[in-house]
Amino acid sequence: MEILRLQGATFKQGYTIEISGTIPVNAGVSSSSALVVAWLRFLIEAQEVNRTVTDAQIGRWAYEAEVLFFKQPGGLMDQYTIAQGGMLYIDTQKGETTPLSSKIGTLLLAESGLAKQTLEVLQNARHYAQNAIDEVSRQYPDFDLQKAKEEDYSNYLHCVSDLYKPYWYATINNYLITLNAKKELLNSNPNIEKIGSLMNAHQKILQECIQNTPEPMRIQMQAALDAGALGAKIIGSGGGGCMVALATEETKADIIQAFKSAGAKDAYQVQLAR
Repeated sequence: MEILRLQGATFKQGYTIEISGTIPVNAGVSSSSALVVAWLRFLIEAQEVNRTVTDAQIGRWAYEAEVLFFKQPGGLMDQYTIAQGGMLYIDTQKGETTPLSSKIGTLLLAESGLAKQTLEVLQNARHYAQNAIDEVSRQYPDFDLQKAKEEDYSNYLHCVSDLYKPYWYATINNYLITLNAKKELLNSNPNIEKIGSLMNAHQKILQECIQNTPEPMRIQMQAALDAGALGAKIIGSGGGGCMVALATEETKADIIQAFKSAGAKDAYQVQLAR
């Protein structure tokens, strides 16, 4: 409400509201951001003076309300994606979004049953990665992550303290994985095998460098891959929560069963929608 007040919104009455949903809570699927976006839409509709507000603006306000106002360590991806819908590439520096193809086969969500450790994981990952970048920048002021190449990992490794080296690797290679995924998803019919491979590469970094994947989740994802998943990775901040797997119509039933047999609380198909 405070964010909207700063934009000139006024509230002349209260409401009694009951909120329910089927989104897993504390599981890395952005249930809190979904609630903030929904609440903002309601408050905007409750205004006496009609005002046209874009989905992009709602995403921005949701980010300001959930992250900046409370000085939380999260980014803006959840709020922007939920408000705008579909598959997006988000330039987190400029706050700009690019629509991508959502034709990526069958998407499965699996609930590990383990509560995620959002704040601790995010704070460590962001803090250590930034420290690695700062160490490089002190010796090479012209270094620009937005122009990073694969060889930059080894070229600048001597600048980075041992504690931060895994996060330096993650910083460079996660960025390159993101750019490769964007390039493929800009195609009207992306290669889902390639997308699956990039998912697996990203998950390998999360496991080995960021170390945010508990052993039970590793076992569950490996079971999904053994059952035919093209790719599998944790979502959210990690440390618990949910996983996503890329499947085909022919393999989805086997993969869902594999997740459950390996200990997942539940697994089911989800849809990307605008």
